[in-house]
Amino acid sequence: MTALGRALAARIAADGPIGVDAYMAACLGDPEHGYYRTKSGIGAAGDFTTAPEISQIFGELIGLWLADRWQAAGSPAIFDLVELGPGRGVLMQDALRAAAKTLPAFVGAARLHLVDISAPLRAEQRRRLGRYNPVFCESLAEIRSDAPLFLVANEFFDALPARQFVRRGDAWRERLVGRHDGALRFVDGPAVDFRRQDAPDGAVVETSPVGEAIARDIAGRIVRQGGAALAIDYGTAVSGWGDTLQAVRAHKRANVFDDPGECDLTVHVDFPALAAAARSEGASCTGIVGQGAFLARLGLPVRLGQLVRANPGAGEIVAASRRLLDPGEMGTLFKAMAIGQKSHGLPPGFTDEFEA
Repeated sequence: MTALGRALAARIAADGPIGVDAYMAACLGDPEHGYYRTKSGIGAAGDFTTAPEISQIFGELIGLWLADRWQAAGSPAIFDLVELGPGRGVLMQDALRAAAKTLPAFVGAARLHLVDISAPLRAEQRRRLGRYNPVFCESLAEIRSDAPLFLVANEFFDALPARQFVRRGDAWRERLVGRHDGALRFVDGPAVDFRRQDAPDGAVVETSPVGEAIARDIAGRIVRQGGAALAIDYGTAVSGWGDTLQAVRAHKRANVFDDPGECDLTVHVDFPALAAAARSEGASCTGIVGQGAFLARLGLPVRLGQLVRANPGAGEIVAASRRLLDPGEMGTLFKAMAIGQKSHGLPPGFTDEFEA
């Protein structure tokens, strides 16, 4: 068992079982042993690959989307450009390069903030984005500014701690992490007041109070200060039930209790819950669309054609784009949703009207 695993086992032995959210928070964010504190994780040599790492087109289109929203807001002279979970800095590097070619004033007005807890990744972010003088933060709360906010969060919300509840007959119980024969395992907690009568016996429902709080924070800032936010992640367009907690190591599924602190842990994002949290602050949200449709509407096929013409024999470029677009790959599993102000019009990539 890892050092973090032993520490968690001792904590449970002393104080009793802990919530799934507490387990995730420790595995990912423990100051000494947490996965995101100590590892980069991204890329072929890591544990998982994100869309910006697959194709430069992804970041380029996001950059143009942000620049469009900046123009729609009246091109403010100063604004906060924020990325939550910027990884190795690839998305923002591609985004700012593309925006600078078409709308250099956007880049000149931006105050870049990168929100991440990973020291290894921060070094790579500094190398790629140092020319833009980024401000490094560990949470959105550290950004105390009244400037308009333009924010992107790609594969950020899926890694936030989630609670799980399981239906046992007529009662709902919070799913906890306890010990059995010296090993960590799931146990049922006491009955809780959790109303979800449409789910069958044994169903698991997940909630992310942390994610919803961040969505409310983003929305509140946009309502007060102006701006727009884009979230892209794997998740659901309709709230439901199911155990989606997973561990990934070396690009393969792992047991969530194997080697705590050494594996990435994620859950599927409940986009309707994030939208409801944002609307509670008075913001407007777009409908939720699949990543493939979103990127296609932004012009991915056109940009792909340009790259193919400039790079004869560009089979890898085509394959990468298909991975982002195809329903059997990332095209439908991943979703996109925007938060903004209805007065600024419907953002590119979305067809549904803003829902207030």
